[in-house]
Amino acid sequence: MTASPEQRWVVWRQDDNGNRYVVARGRSRAEADELAATLEARGHKQLYWVAPDE
Repeated sequence: MTASPEQRWVVWRQDDNGNRYVVARGRSRAEADELAATLEARGHKQLYWVAPDE
């Protein structure tokens, strides 16, 4: 899938119990990647990833 420049992205979080939550949505890919990296760098056990906003 090729993203258009207008494509919006969602930052997801999964906790150590397997529960998944939307952290932020409607961001550009760069903004979403930056937020996910910032949250991941905090060193908690949660997993963060970026996906297209549907």
